[in-house]
Order: sequence, then C-alpha cells, then structure tokens
Amino acid sequence: MSNKFSYLIVGTVLLMSCFCCSNDSGGTTDGTDDSETVDDTAVVNVEPSYFYTADGSVTITTIPCTLSDGTETDCYQIVTSSLAGDHDMGPWCPDNIADDAGAGGIWLEGGEVYDVDGAFVENMAAFYNDTNWLLYDSNGDIYVTDTEEDCENAANPNVGAEYENFCVECLPSYITDLSQTWVIPVTPVIQASPTLFTTAGGGPPRAGNMAPSTRGVALNGIEFSAPAPVDNILGAYTLAPFDDAGGHINVHQGYHYHAATGFGTQIAQDDGHAALIGYALDGIGIYALEDVNGYSPSDLDELRGHTDDARGYHYHVDAAGNNNFINGLKGAYVN
Repeated sequence: MSNKFSYLIVGTVLLMSCFCCSNDSGGTTDGTDDSETVDDTAVVNVEPSYFYTADGSVTITTIPCTLSDGTETDCYQIVTSSLAGDHDMGPWCPDNIADDAGAGGIWLEGGEVYDVDGAFVENMAAFYNDTNWLLYDSNGDIYVTDTEEDCENAANPNVGAEYENFCVECLPSYITDLSQTWVIPVTPVIQASPTLFTTAGGGPPRAGNMAPSTRGVALNGIEFSAPAPVDNILGAYTLAPFDDAGGHINVHQGYHYHAATGFGTQIAQDDGHAALIGYALDGIGIYALEDVNGYSPSDLDELRGHTDDARGYHYHVDAAGNNNFINGLKGAYVN
C-alpha cells in the first residue's frame, strides 16, 4: 500500500493534566511495564484545550452529569459539526479502473489496509473469489453514487438490487445541518468490572448489553465509531470505502472514523510515547498504536489499555486494518 498518510501533531506535553491517583509504575520505550506493581486505577483528567476548536466545528462546555454507575459529577459536553475541520475528507471512490491511489480511499480487510485505486476495483472479483463483482462498465468507468438520494439508498442495510456493484460515496456537501453531541466525564471513574463492547458492527447494543456503540471521540470532535458492518456492505455487492483518514459519511451520522490512520489533531508526548488522539466515552485517553520509534505496546489488557506514570490508565487503538479502536470501557460513562 502506498504511504499516503500524513500527520498533524499539535504541541508537546510533559504531563497530562493532573493525576487523580498516584501511580508507582514505570514504563519502557516499547510501552511494556518493567515494575512489579501497576496501579491501574490511576487516571488523568480530560484536557479540553487539546481539542481542535479553531474553526468553530467543536464547542466544549461543562455540565453536571450522572454516570453509568450512578456517580454524579461534571462532564464535558462536546458538540461537533459532524465534519472534520482539521483535515480534508475524501476522496473515496475512484472514477475509472485506470485511476491511481490518489483518486480513492482505503478498504479494511483481514487486518490489512488496501488502497481503493482503479486496480483494486477492477480486481474485486478475484479479491473476493466471486464473479458477481463488477463495479465498472466496458469503458472502465466505475459505478459511483453521485447524488444524496443514491448515497442514502445504497448505504441502506437492505439495499436494493439496483445499487448492487456500486461504489458508495457520500459527500461532505450532504451534511448541512447535522451536529453530534458527546458527553464524557471530566475525571474518569474506574469500575471494578469493565464494560465490553458488542462485537457487532454499528447499530445499537445487543439485547441485555448496555455498552454504547460509539467508542470515543477524536480531538477534532469526530466519532470513533463501532466497527463498520462490512459483511452487510459486501453482501449487497457494494463497496463503501473509507478515506485515507479512515472515515466516511453517513447522512444521518455525519463523518465518522472506523480506523486510526494518523490524520487529525494529535498531542505528541514528551517521552516519545504514542500521541494522544482522542478520548473514550469514559473520559480515558485514547492513544495511537505506535510510539515515535514505531513500537507497539505488548502489555495491553482485554480492553486495549494499560498504565504508566505520565498518563495513568489509558488505551491504545487497534491496528487500522482491524476495523476497530478499543474493545471496551474501564470507566463509567454517560448513558
């Protein structure tokens, strides 16, 4: 895959906000812990100044709130325009099978990230070992949704046969009066038992599982969404690519991410640790997968979290190709 990813690193921090509990653990450069004991109840407060608010696409206020464990506390209410203000969105679908990687986005499959260039679209029948795939005409022109109505119809889980073999592309111009509101605790409240996310992509939690669908919010206010329902997408012989930033648009949801690929506002860490890229719904920081030396942590728990002195308990995102961010919440969240 071509290296199309770019980074916007904002600032360098020595310590993250203030500790709400002491932590005696030490960390190595690859994210593993070299001490005998780790206080995984240590947390740091959410820092609102880290969010990208320069263009007015994100506003943050403090409100009273009640968390899932009954804790009454203060929360940050984050209201966003549902569009990324700190990086370009798109493209998603190339126009012709001769187009290079710059004309399209990416696709996530089997833990890998693939460029959605013309060749990828041309070879989908071989890629999925199914001759029913044919997203282009005799001139090599790719069938791409080109209206908001087509976008809505093709993105429907019950897509009709008339939209089979289309590349689905919903544009930022379709989002004119949509906002998203996220409420996260100022100070994370660690729980004795974690809340695991449903493994189903998108939609509400399964019956009996009160875990939220959204994983968290990026520092530009964009949702870290549940895994994309790729089986439903592919089952209708449609392709709904993500852009290079790992995001795409649903007209009811706005622009949202399904993978972290290095775009958007990030807070670099003075010790070389992976950059802060957002916060989970429990207020705990979400960090990139790799540190400045390219190392990934090897001691993550089932939620994809661990603890160090500077950041307390925090999460690291999954590899982009896995169509996933984190696996659950260690802290209480707003229902």
